[in-house]
Amino acid sequence: MVRPRAVLIGPPGSGKSTVGRLLAERLGTGFLDSDDAVEARAGRTISEIFTAEGEPAFRELERAAIATALEEHGGVLALGGGAVLAEETRRRLAAHKVVFLAVGMSEGVRRTGMSTARPLLTGVNPRATYKALLDARLPIYREVAMLEIDTDERAPGEVADAVLELLGEADPPAEPDRTDTAQT
Repeated sequence: MVRPRAVLIGPPGSGKSTVGRLLAERLGTGFLDSDDAVEARAGRTISEIFTAEGEPAFRELERAAIATALEEHGGVLALGGGAVLAEETRRRLAAHKVVFLAVGMSEGVRRTGMSTARPLLTGVNPRATYKALLDARLPIYREVAMLEIDTDERAPGEVADAVLELLGEADPPAEPDRTDTAQT
């Protein structure tokens, strides 16, 4: 069984996909976004799945895609923001290096831009929807994660570096050249 080097979780806008790609590049490994895996399996976009079949159908596809990825993907895996809502997924994550990329409400709203590609953030009051989403999921993210990194006011590269450091995968700083050039 292959195991992901790291599994990134967090709400929409936390940087899971962006940071995940950078992290995979720095580790010299592959990257997989569970949302992309769901779309590939279904042959449709997530928005299309939500519209045609609803959230329960999407969540079932998501659970299956994540179960496969946790057994077969050896790189960095980024999970959709709501993936941790499934008890089965939480159980599976217990054996993995799970990193929670935290983002505050204001920053999350700014980053997502209330994108229509994010079906759960559309509606009459997207800001209130995002707050409710954070309130409901924050305890679950923290329960599942072994590490937490605040992404507010940090560039994606800085977040990737912090993940590497916390996972013990960061390159040690180069030792200064201590060659004594003085003549005696």
